[in-house]
Amino acid sequence: MRIPEELLLKYNYPVPRYTSYPPANRFSEHFSGEDYMSLVQDSNHGRPDNIAVYIHIPFCRKICHYCGCNTIPRGKGEMVAPYLKALENEIRLVTGMLDKNLRVSQIHYGGGSPDTLDPDTISRLNDLVLSQFSTIENPEIAIECNPAYTDEDYISGLLRAGFNRFSFGVQDFDSRILRDLNRDPGGQRLESLTALIKSYDRNISINFDFIYGLPGQTAASFSNTMAKAAAIRPDRIVTFSYAHVPWLKKHQQILDKKGLPEAGEKMKMFLSAYDLLTGEGYRQIGLDHFVLPEDDLFRAFTNHELHRNFQGYCTRRTTGQVYAFGVTAISQLEMGYSQNTRDMNEYLKVTAEHGFPVERGYRLNPEEILIREVITELMCNKYVNFNDLCKLNGLPKGSTDRLREQARQKLSEMEAEGLLVNSDDSIEVSDNGGFFIRNIASLFDHELNDNKQNYSRNV
Repeated sequence: MRIPEELLLKYNYPVPRYTSYPPANRFSEHFSGEDYMSLVQDSNHGRPDNIAVYIHIPFCRKICHYCGCNTIPRGKGEMVAPYLKALENEIRLVTGMLDKNLRVSQIHYGGGSPDTLDPDTISRLNDLVLSQFSTIENPEIAIECNPAYTDEDYISGLLRAGFNRFSFGVQDFDSRILRDLNRDPGGQRLESLTALIKSYDRNISINFDFIYGLPGQTAASFSNTMAKAAAIRPDRIVTFSYAHVPWLKKHQQILDKKGLPEAGEKMKMFLSAYDLLTGEGYRQIGLDHFVLPEDDLFRAFTNHELHRNFQGYCTRRTTGQVYAFGVTAISQLEMGYSQNTRDMNEYLKVTAEHGFPVERGYRLNPEEILIREVITELMCNKYVNFNDLCKLNGLPKGSTDRLREQARQKLSEMEAEGLLVNSDDSIEVSDNGGFFIRNIASLFDHELNDNKQNYSRNV
């Protein structure tokens, strides 16, 4: 792939990643536990009609300088037991409000580092959810792991607990780069861990996560990292563009002193990764994922059935409304969003009183729901058919015409640049346009102009 430099410069401005619409920084603090309770009650009759559960484990053994996640140091572990009790209280409170005929399609553990908990503890949390609902056939049970601390015994425990998707946060294979970022290297374990998982069940999905645009990285070094990853043959390889937001994450200011790669070099990192991985048989989907052709995500992408939430890409089959538990966790329901408090003490206190530990949230109006559908389709499938979208949402044909008209001039401009094809009833993004998919999606975000500086740059 080759991206013209003039397009890189033109579209390298701050833009949301659109893991939700509206993005989380537009949620309102004038949103209460009662508001969330109303969203949960409405969700019993909403779409999709599956339950997806996200459980946030905030603890980390150490905080990496680049981290943009909501984490706290584990220390000696004195907060773990109170936090687990609070999680159980919150799970019981919310699931008690849900229709028991709904089925669980996905459970995802993120953080932080979920592998700071032992497998038996995680299994008990799974049982708490699964004891109350049936599941779809082969639900996705996923966990994020740090390969520096995850060994074969630990993985064996998770396999016995029913996990069928493992996400390893590698970030880079260069130990020198990682140590300079306050992260312990663990890439040397990945080959044996992958072999163990596949020997247990070849259908279990494995992805390796990497970040490009970090201090010390070059296009050559990142290409070398991608070559090592491809040689192990995980099902999915994810190349996240480093999001530098030091105004939100103060510890990222350390990286300003170390020196970040320029936009041109960062683009070369992605393009070298693209060329290497596609040359090794991987296929690009969405914004930053490369998957093997036989992977469920690739089949979903080719059928325009790929979906996305805060936890990443998933298929329509495993898509559910997301009920999220733990500090800072964000629930994604049909009618809106709710984010829990960031304050650990507040979270423990409110859940002990059987309340909703809500910090902020957002209830969507009908037009925003429609915009969310358009942006989601573009971000996931690089394609949107407006007639199909109206039909799916029970709307008259032409309900999206006003949205398209507002974006018409920019769409024409991008079409002339070869980034997309804008037909009478659809938009299809080209291969080059996929690199600017966030920019394309933002054409339908009519509040963005007032909020651009709140986001990382596209490159």
